[in-house]
Amino acid sequence: MKQRTISKEVGYSGIGLHTGKKVKITFKPAPVDSGVRFVRVDLEGNPQIAAEISKVIKASRETSIGEGEVKIQSVEHVLAALTGLDIDNLIIETNGDELPAADGSALPFVQVLKQAGIVDQEKERECLELKEPVSYVKGDVYLVALPNEGLKISYTIDFDHPVLKTQFASFIIDEKTFTKEIAPARTFGFESEVKQLREKGLIKGGGLENAVVIGEKGILNQEPLRFPDEFVRHKILDLLGDLYLVGVPLRAHIIALKSGHGANVELVKKIHGPKEKRAIPKEEMEEIQKRIKTEKILDIKDIQKILPHRYPFLLVDRVIELKEDKRAVGIKNVSINEEFFQGHFPGHPVMPGVLVVEAMAQVGGILLLSKREHSGKLAYFTGIDKVRFRKLVVPGDTLRLEAEVIKIKGRMGKMATRAYVGDKLVVGAELMFALVLREGE
Repeated sequence: MKQRTISKEVGYSGIGLHTGKKVKITFKPAPVDSGVRFVRVDLEGNPQIAAEISKVIKASRETSIGEGEVKIQSVEHVLAALTGLDIDNLIIETNGDELPAADGSALPFVQVLKQAGIVDQEKERECLELKEPVSYVKGDVYLVALPNEGLKISYTIDFDHPVLKTQFASFIIDEKTFTKEIAPARTFGFESEVKQLREKGLIKGGGLENAVVIGEKGILNQEPLRFPDEFVRHKILDLLGDLYLVGVPLRAHIIALKSGHGANVELVKKIHGPKEKRAIPKEEMEEIQKRIKTEKILDIKDIQKILPHRYPFLLVDRVIELKEDKRAVGIKNVSINEEFFQGHFPGHPVMPGVLVVEAMAQVGGILLLSKREHSGKLAYFTGIDKVRFRKLVVPGDTLRLEAEVIKIKGRMGKMATRAYVGDKLVVGAELMFALVLREGE
């Protein structure tokens, strides 16, 4: 595919979401290999700032770039439009320090750029193809970029709010899909936060015309939601804008959970930055390998050297069988003292089915990570298929957890997993994994 720019100059005017200032931006064609540059035409010398990860100065409620004392706020929606339209080279002149909020989406920018005309240039695009997974995890925020032929985003949001709770969406990103399914999704916020944000000097230009405001009983806007899941679609839009800071088109499957601009930027930095890892000490790995080869049981101490999980989320007590690249069998003794029994069907304790699946995934993780060359990595559970819950698991049960390799290719794996109580199958599923480097401690 060729690099792209626009065929003629085109402009757009509006107000900044946070500053409330009127601003005009002008999009201009740019030559091959020049990338995207913002130009502050209101300042002496018309200083320029490249749309690069090294120029990010803030990533919280919005993404801002800067160099020295020159800055430009809220670049993510414009950059998302460039991602969706496959535009590589562009000059963006602005007469203010924040880009227009428009209607809270990227659609107005898509429309004016299409109005200008998008044209191929004489040079081929260079794309970044991941060779291995890259991840960023902090608390309950999770982002992983997996090798993929194109760009795909799978995103989950989860809020503790009576109107907005959990939403999930997944899209393969191309121009048509972005324009129709992602670009119209508007930014959103909660009515309960408005006063606090304004006291901090933010959202001075915010209103129902450029954001969806969520109250305790519903949205406050007269315009209805553009999609039933508009909120998670806007999060995908934000992520696409931040990913533009990679500098070249990215080919990856991004899986995101409860992310935001800060986490998005950290993932982009890790895609660029040096890989860090923390391997199991050589002598300990040799001892584990010896125990595996002699088919001795791996106890809880061995498991804790392989997996990062700890109580109450370590759900495997011991491994009684492990054949490298083939099969592993683990044991979980289900006690009434497990923390989840306190709130899951009180008076009629049942082990949550998702935790049985997690226990099976941990046995699969042990199977992958017990190889010497995978020391210092993490096994992330990335997908599930053909799951069936057949029988309840209750206190006093002993789970036998089996994982058998279906396919391992590079750092990706697929396994058939089963959980038994006695000779009765209670859960079965096919699980997919990705191996990623563990962050240094």
